[in-house]
Amino acid sequence: MSDEQKQRLKVLSAGILSLILVLGIARFAYTPLLPLMQQQAGLGLGEGGVLAAWNYAGYLCGALIASLISDLVLKDRLYRIGLVVAVVSTAAMGLTTNPLLWSVFRFIAGLSSAAGMLLGTGLILNWLIRHQHRSELGIHFAGIGLGIAGCAAAVALMTQWFDWRTQWFIFSALGVLVLIPAWRWLPPPDRTSFTVGGQKMVDSPPGPAFMRIFMAAYFCAGVGYVVSATFIVAIIDKLPGLAGRGWLVFLVLGLAAAPACIVWDLIARRIGDLNSLILAYGLQIGGILLPVLAGGLIPALLGAVLFGGTFIGAVSLVLTMAGRYYPTRPAKMMGRMTIAYGIAQIIGPAVTGWLAALRGSYADGLYLAAAVMVVGTLLVVVLKGMEIRDRAGSAVTDSDPV
Repeated sequence: MSDEQKQRLKVLSAGILSLILVLGIARFAYTPLLPLMQQQAGLGLGEGGVLAAWNYAGYLCGALIASLISDLVLKDRLYRIGLVVAVVSTAAMGLTTNPLLWSVFRFIAGLSSAAGMLLGTGLILNWLIRHQHRSELGIHFAGIGLGIAGCAAAVALMTQWFDWRTQWFIFSALGVLVLIPAWRWLPPPDRTSFTVGGQKMVDSPPGPAFMRIFMAAYFCAGVGYVVSATFIVAIIDKLPGLAGRGWLVFLVLGLAAAPACIVWDLIARRIGDLNSLILAYGLQIGGILLPVLAGGLIPALLGAVLFGGTFIGAVSLVLTMAGRYYPTRPAKMMGRMTIAYGIAQIIGPAVTGWLAALRGSYADGLYLAAAVMVVGTLLVVVLKGMEIRDRAGSAVTDSDPV
């Protein structure tokens, strides 16, 4: 293996580990711990949704900051601060039973998630493009699936011996172990606008109409993602005959998500980014609805496979497209797209929590999420039509005599 390939492996590993920390631990540990916090810490159904909403409010604020920053050195500094904040905010969850303080800590954790997900991902994509590697993020985003699966397995194991509070402390200790290589293996950014081969890196953003529809479609994906990702353990545990099986479904979801982005990279090479996005959206709708429509463990697990294998694929496809539009500053458009996704992640849990308090179940949120995903799929079809029209127009222009 050449030195360049070894460096590429270290950079991608830094990205994977950073996502395990800022999303797997700082964000997704909350999902399998939610039922335990309801049982042992007095957390109510509505409050569970509110805490999730505060987490995504922090994520949204972080996305807004990312969309406004162009300096790669500042992005690198904030990324590293975000890694530390992820550990601290995780430990803080075990220090109180005050819902107001929990909300503050979930908000701060959301900020750290944005730092790792957007700033870190942008830095890594910039490095890949600059060093003339494929501008694909499938391997990088495997960290999200590994984080989900790891948290589900850890909670299932630790619940036999530890209460909810101790588990938050253990997750923070694991976060420290992950932080060290995530910090050290990502090199400082290069501020020049040239690749190592001397080629000029040029931004080519999409038109305003395309951008608006793209953001709306990604908003729909945010709603489709957040309800299942936040409440799936609590939902499954409430279904007839599935009490105590929520962690298993969440584990399968994470295992399905881990290799999914690599698979979607390969699919996109064959059928294109937007066609892949339409397919991912359609399969995700099935994954959202299967657990509540079919009933039973097998449909729940199949739904987890479909959902886990598609939600992260959609994120990877969208953020990769955003990075290609802005190769010199990938986090800029990633941040703008994630603002739409982040708004959805505030609204989704809050509405789901309200429905749960009103009707006694989180399951109604899944129907809402699926309906919004149908709208999102139609919007991506519109984007595909715009892409075909633009290509046809370019072909006509190119064929005109000079």
